[in-house]
This record gives sequence, structure tokens and C-alpha cells, in this order.
Amino acid sequence: MAGRARLDDAPERLVQAAIGLLAEQGPSAVKARTVASASGLSTMVVYSHFGGIPELMRAVADHGFKELSAAFARVPVTEDPIADLFALALTCRRVARENPHLYDLMFGLSTRATYRPLSDADLRFSGHSPAFREAHALVTAACERLVDSGRVERQEPEVIAAQLWSLVHGYITLELAEHFVEFEDAVVEVMLPMGVNFSVGLGDERERAEASHEVGARLYESIAHDR
Repeated sequence: MAGRARLDDAPERLVQAAIGLLAEQGPSAVKARTVASASGLSTMVVYSHFGGIPELMRAVADHGFKELSAAFARVPVTEDPIADLFALALTCRRVARENPHLYDLMFGLSTRATYRPLSDADLRFSGHSPAFREAHALVTAACERLVDSGRVERQEPEVIAAQLWSLVHGYITLELAEHFVEFEDAVVEVMLPMGVNFSVGLGDERERAEASHEVGARLYESIAHDR
């Protein structure tokens, strides 16, 4: 029975082992034998459960999106949708900084072979992934609340979500690549005013947008403090 229990949780153990290797050593460390060794399982178990490293990495990316969804779900829904959105943006940044290599994998930012998606579009871990769609749906719901609030011009929440997703992940990608080292606090000097400008572009009043982003920063800090 003990042996069966060990095999029943093998997929999760393999995924967690791969995540650990990514965090500690980067993508070049993720190989069938290293994942097997880190999980205490045999190399054959990697292939029997996932078929190979590309399929395992797809499962790792999906796990990352599930963790991102869980982090988003911990952000309270308040009466200020712009504050909520900025708190979500800061949450996404934190998740990315905790394991940058996993973030790269999730969003297809690496050119390393172990990150390349499978050729079959139905198996890719990009926007087709249900795990990604779940995380993205929480952002879209916040954008829908923003539109319903009347603070911005009426437009499709899905479009706003896509624009905001692009803006936030562009910032995160550049920050992780250390393009903002000249700033003492890039969040305050770059990310926050960028969010304000985005909100104003959607139709919000600048002073109100600035106040909401300050509220969102405090909301995020309260959540991060309680973790």
C-alpha cells in the first residue's frame, strides 16, 4: 500500500520537483533524471505519467497558473475597482518575483528548449490552458466591475483585461530583466504612474485614479503582510 501511495502522488511530486529546480537552478537543470532524483522517483515514472519533459513543463505551467489564481482570489473585492486591479497587478508581480523562471515558463518568455510548447496547438500551455483562463477570468471580472462603476468609458471588459494584462506583464518582464535599476523604487516611479495613465486613458479622472492606486497599494500591502 505504501508503494501505491507513493505512485498515486507521483504527478504532483514531479511537478513540485520541477518547480524547485526552476527556482534554484533555472530551466537548464530540468531533465528527466534530475526531476526524478529531486522527487525520489525513477526516470521511468516521468515518462509514464507525462510522456516527456515538454508535457511535464506544461503541467508545471498549469500549476503556476493555479497558484496565480489562488493568489488573485485572496485579493478582496472592494468598492474601488481600480484599487482592486492595482492590487491584482502587484500580486502578479510578487508571484513572478518569487520564481522568475516559472513565470517565464507560464508566459512563454523563454527560448530554451525545455520551455518551447508542444507543436500540437491543443496541448500548448498558453492562452488555451484552462488554468490560465481561470486566472485571467478574475482579472476580467475586475474589469467588468470597473466598467459597471461608470468611472471609465463603456467598453468590453475583455478588451480592457487584455490591455491591462499586456501592460502589467510588460512591466514585470522588464523589471525581472533589471531594466529599471536606475529607479530607487520602480513600482512607485514606473508601475503606479503607468497604471494611473492607463486608467485616465480609459476615461477616469486623474486625481481619482491616483487616489485609487494609492488605495490599491495599501490593500496589497495588507494582504502581503498577512501571508
